[in-house]
Amino acid sequence: MFLQRSAFAAARRAAISPVVKRSFTSSFVRRDAAPTPSGAVDKKIKNFSEIKGEDDLIGPGAEPGTIPTDLEQAVGLERLEILGKMQGVDVFDMRPLDASRRGTLDNPIMVKSFGDEQYAGCTGYPADSHVTIWLTVSRERPIERCPECGGVYKMEYVGPEDDPHSHDHGHDHHGFEEPKTFVDFVKPEYR
Repeated sequence: MFLQRSAFAAARRAAISPVVKRSFTSSFVRRDAAPTPSGAVDKKIKNFSEIKGEDDLIGPGAEPGTIPTDLEQAVGLERLEILGKMQGVDVFDMRPLDASRRGTLDNPIMVKSFGDEQYAGCTGYPADSHVTIWLTVSRERPIERCPECGGVYKMEYVGPEDDPHSHDHGHDHHGFEEPKTFVDFVKPEYR
């Protein structure tokens, strides 16, 4: 009984005046922007038409003490895409493929690519008549046919001709050979 009273009394005293007093204050530090030297990086944001090389794709960054916007902190291809969108240019041509017809061997649906390989998702004709089937077209095998609907897709390479990563320029992929599939045994005229 004595133990219960002492525990109750201790709890009552703790509720009135806690043993450890904590201060719940916050501090605020303000940095004033230092004046930039005359030889510092140019903070002007370039237009899409002013981009000439990789060095132009580095953003100016944000002023000290502020949170950067996407345009201020973006670099590389992301920056190129944002600058293009600001001027109405779709840099990566993100429009859907032509779904108004089914591709045939004589008139395939063209898939533009800047690289050696591109993935195309076929949903059939008319559109959404089957689940999306992902096809791989490449520079070595530019024509692919959908196994569900028979639609034909052909890759059109639009990248640089002197691409050092191209298979045509002897870039070694560490001895990797693409596995053989049923398509390797079909006559080329049926592809």
